[in-house]
Amino acid sequence: MIELTLPWPPSVNGYWRSPTRGPLAGRHLISKRGREYRKAATQAVADQWQGDAMESRLSVTVRLCSPTRRQYDIDNMMKGLLDALTHAGIWQDDGQIDRLTIERGEVEKPGKAVVKVEVL
Repeated sequence: MIELTLPWPPSVNGYWRSPTRGPLAGRHLISKRGREYRKAATQAVADQWQGDAMESRLSVTVRLCSPTRRQYDIDNMMKGLLDALTHAGIWQDDGQIDRLTIERGEVEKPGKAVVKVEVL
């Protein structure tokens, strides 16, 4: 089992951007905020874990500790978080996840996501 503490992720609403003009018009791209999160999360993984990408079927549990008492949909936080873990090399692809559990944790500044990854 791997347990990691990552920064508070952006919601899926802030993770993507869709330009309406220019050469990238009509495409869905990772936003600046999304790219910054990926970089911070990848560094957090590197600080806590050094290993090869997992190849097995996986169970992932995520506890989201919001930085504020503001209401949010916990399912909206997963896209950036799981993509960052893929980018950091925890697994080969998030399609390996067969069980995903998301829990709302306590309010804790500056916010965090505690991720547990287990081989099934």
